[in-house]
Amino acid sequence: MTPALRCRSLLCALLATAAMTPATPVHATTPPPSLRFGACPDSVPAPPAPDRVECGRLSVPLDWAHPHGRHIRIAVSRIRASGPPEERRGILLVNPGGPGGPGVPYAVTKRARLPESVRRSYDVIGFDPRGTGQSALADCGPMGGLFAGPGPDPVPAGPRAERAYLTSLKRLAKDCATGIGDALPQLSTTWTARDMDALRAALGEQRIGFLGVSYGSYLGAAYAAQFPRHVGRMVLDSVVGPWDWYDFDLRQSRALLRQREVFFAWTARHAARFGLGTGAGRVRAAYQSARDSLATHPVNGFGPAEFDRAVYRALGRTERWAALASGIHAYLRDGSTELLRPDTPFDGAASRTYESANRAVKCADGPGPTPRRVTADLRRMRRLDPRPILTGMEAAACAYWHHTPAHRTRLGGPDAPPILLIASEHDPVTPLAGARQLQRHLPGSRLVTLHNDYSHGVFASRGNACVDGAAASYLVDGTVPAADVECAGPGLPTP
Repeated sequence: MTPALRCRSLLCALLATAAMTPATPVHATTPPPSLRFGACPDSVPAPPAPDRVECGRLSVPLDWAHPHGRHIRIAVSRIRASGPPEERRGILLVNPGGPGGPGVPYAVTKRARLPESVRRSYDVIGFDPRGTGQSALADCGPMGGLFAGPGPDPVPAGPRAERAYLTSLKRLAKDCATGIGDALPQLSTTWTARDMDALRAALGEQRIGFLGVSYGSYLGAAYAAQFPRHVGRMVLDSVVGPWDWYDFDLRQSRALLRQREVFFAWTARHAARFGLGTGAGRVRAAYQSARDSLATHPVNGFGPAEFDRAVYRALGRTERWAALASGIHAYLRDGSTELLRPDTPFDGAASRTYESANRAVKCADGPGPTPRRVTADLRRMRRLDPRPILTGMEAAACAYWHHTPAHRTRLGGPDAPPILLIASEHDPVTPLAGARQLQRHLPGSRLVTLHNDYSHGVFASRGNACVDGAAASYLVDGTVPAADVECAGPGLPTP
């Protein structure tokens, strides 16, 4: 085994493989890569018996334009179909989103929630996309102070604060360029889609099934653009629209403001439970009071940036709303921030890899905004609301990125087979408009909409029989709905 294959970081892979065979152009006759499975690391959960998960590593070029140059290894997991051979439909690759989310453990957890007919029909394949998890992880180091706690207020008010905000973005971009090095442009979704096709070839399959959630929908659409003849049955859930990442981030921020208003009204309707007031205006005032107080007097490293991060995480899933409302009440009552803190520390290794890969992928996928545009959009968001939620504005860092690409990642195309898109009507993380827009790039595709729902992640997640039935029939039997499917959702929860 060469030193390059033992490296986990991209920079390590670059240094260790400097003496490898010189780069040559891509050839269609390149033989399929080999892939052997064995035991999984302890970080991968065990599936319910009698199922068994196995893991392997796939060697792929760091730069697909030079396939005989530097290589990295992609971590892969597999759980075989539980049904008899005559029921098998092939492989189903799964991706949890991000960009930055690892897929090796996700194969186990997501498969457990899939309809039984799907589990019987498909080998479920997870993989950590390049730059994530155990696949040559991206490392941006301190990321311009992103992990310092408490972080500065992420909503700059006034010219001086705006300059400081832009400076932090510049520092973040510099840290990523230093940490990831020459591999920075190789973390694009386009190249990850090439990794997916190499995985398909290594598994000996003519076509792949695919289930992508959130960013996974973007990755699936990129694969369909490059390899339409290798697409089997593809489900894209909670769809990212076919926009530049920065434009998508702006749309998400506006959707989060709308969702926050719904949260205020919902909390007010349950005033006896949460104690934040009987009207949406009173709940808003309590929310603002908590945030303003944390900006002045952070608690054990928890300030306005950490508060906004908690709000961002909670608004995307209605089952987290009760904890958010209770956390605001607890802080105003006795100064406790425990209920507002995430289950896992933000500065953990997995979180650092996620945040690094998130920016690196977004900025490798297409041109970023100018600093002037970032400043103008900050001011527009503050005119919409003095305290907008800017946590998801990761692509703002692309304003100062190194190796900025001239073109954006291609998504979809007329040659792809019919694809099933799934969306929640009021999902603030991937707004419904994105699914409708991507559908235009995928002729023959169908959209399944879960109405009266406010959460991110739908198929095999919300427990909706209409959605799950349509997706399972498509994956197992190849049944493409005659028209778009409208499903009734659960509405807002009762705490």
